[in-house]
Amino acid sequence: MTTIDTSKIDAYMQTDYCVGPAHAPFVLRIGVHSKELERLYQDTGQNCALFITAFNPFGTQQSDEANLAAHERLGAHLRALTKFVIEGEGVDPGRQWPAERSFLVIGIDRDTASLLGQRAHQDAVVWAGPDAVPELLLLR
Repeated sequence: MTTIDTSKIDAYMQTDYCVGPAHAPFVLRIGVHSKELERLYQDTGQNCALFITAFNPFGTQQSDEANLAAHERLGAHLRALTKFVIEGEGVDPGRQWPAERSFLVIGIDRDTASLLGQRAHQDAVVWAGPDAVPELLLLR
């Protein structure tokens, strides 16, 4: 059970989760195996990952200043947990919602991913396990 509106869930499912601008940017999609993520697992010796934003808590648009401040706080917290943090952004392919700066964090287990998403006041986060298939974790 969730209290999140189905239209929001649909939007989250359709979002392009863009990882980069590192040397080899790529896009994560819910339910689609990612060879690039699998390679990151091999390169880092990890087997799970979190894609998270601090922008627009609970899907409510905030000012640029509030979003950037939240992004910086989240980034500092994530970098204190692991060295495997890559900048990214969530992009609505229909361009109806502004892109949200985000992070891909390698080596974050499912439970920690949920806790971090709740701490960032998000409806959901994207998590992938050893199979490198991103899934949407609903948090409310």
